Amino acid sequence: MDILTINDRPGTYPDSFYKATAALPEPAPQAKGDIRADVCVVGGGFTGLSAALHLRRAGLDVVLLDASRLGFGASGRNGGQVNTGQRVEQLALEKMVGLGKAKELWHVGLDSVELVRDLVRDSGEDCQIVPGILHADHRARFADETRHYVDHLRETYGYDQISYLDRGAIRAEIGSEDYHAGSLDMGSFHLHPLRYALALAKLAREAGVRIFENSRMLDYTPGSPVQVRTEQAVIRADHLLLGLNGYHNNIAGPLARRVMPINNFIAVTEPLGEARARSLIANDYAVGDSRFVINYYRLSRDHRMIFGGGESYGYRFPRDLAGKVRGPMAEVFPQLRDARIDYAWGGTLGITMSRLPHFERIEGNILSASGFSGHGVAMGSLAGKMMAEAVAGQAGRFDMMAELPTAPFPGGPMLRSPLLVAAMLWYALRDKL
Repeated sequence: MDILTINDRPGTYPDSFYKATAALPEPAPQAKGDIRADVCVVGGGFTGLSAALHLRRAGLDVVLLDASRLGFGASGRNGGQVNTGQRVEQLALEKMVGLGKAKELWHVGLDSVELVRDLVRDSGEDCQIVPGILHADHRARFADETRHYVDHLRETYGYDQISYLDRGAIRAEIGSEDYHAGSLDMGSFHLHPLRYALALAKLAREAGVRIFENSRMLDYTPGSPVQVRTEQAVIRADHLLLGLNGYHNNIAGPLARRVMPINNFIAVTEPLGEARARSLIANDYAVGDSRFVINYYRLSRDHRMIFGGGESYGYRFPRDLAGKVRGPMAEVFPQLRDARIDYAWGGTLGITMSRLPHFERIEGNILSASGFSGHGVAMGSLAGKMMAEAVAGQAGRFDMMAELPTAPFPGGPMLRSPLLVAAMLWYALRDKL
């Protein structure tokens, strides 16, 4: 199984709403011949582009390789939510790593959101930033837990940009009877993810990063320098940084054991008109709900519903992507049951057992950051900067993240998929109870 080709044609962006509403640059050249650099970065998504940009700003000679097009993978296909914190909520983090480390991770999360803002501003590009993300509880019994969590963030972490929403308040924000309570985080925001990836690419190019597309890494040989081989090139570099997330294709053993690729799907409706769109999401916030198989959605600038959801138990995308998403969308919004779907696509992300990101020094001069578990717009961007800091001799933040618990999946790459099927079936059933 080849994650890069099983569902996609490399060199071609998926037919997504994001592709249709972004200005795609001409392809960068393929890597050819013998190439020397201080650092070779593999992966042209948020992590790799951020790493390359920050390395170049530090004065290093940087080559970036992408197997397809920049932003082709999860970075150009996701829900566009830029969330504070980590994928794991702070109360759970406190149990995992203690209050002190949990507070450090909270501030890392805040830094990641601000970094995205800063990079968008630096680029001068319109990435369609809109403030506010709602968490919506699909069970009444979750309301007290959400209220307690909001109070905890305000009192223990001093975070005053989040507020609790009772039943009336959440239904004033979301035109659905599916939800019973929730919270609103005004320190978070949403954006157009492919535009953001391309804005990072613009910054990297302007800084002098040598970018090569359609240049898949076939293998690498550790050493000093490390050697990276593509079909037509050999790159020799003092450091190798991997920003592969769910598209790692088992290229490195540590990634294969600890980061599992899974698929998710998004559908985009026809333009609904402003009044109808506002009856669904009154104030243009993005939404993520409390299901384990999470629904996440927001409105586009032209008043479409961009809805992500639907579980998948294999690596091949289902034939009817629109139908895959229409079910959960209609469960939340029965009034969209007959809405025309103009775009539907799938993508692959990387998850870890703990849902915390996986940072690893694979060799002394080979670093990797991945496994963002659906939290990658902000954390992937900061992970790239952290890897760049480590190469430049300031490894404190990278090493702190590398100490987080990300246990290997039981059974390794051969058994992780059957175990995922069993787990997802159980949690999908639990969501319905």
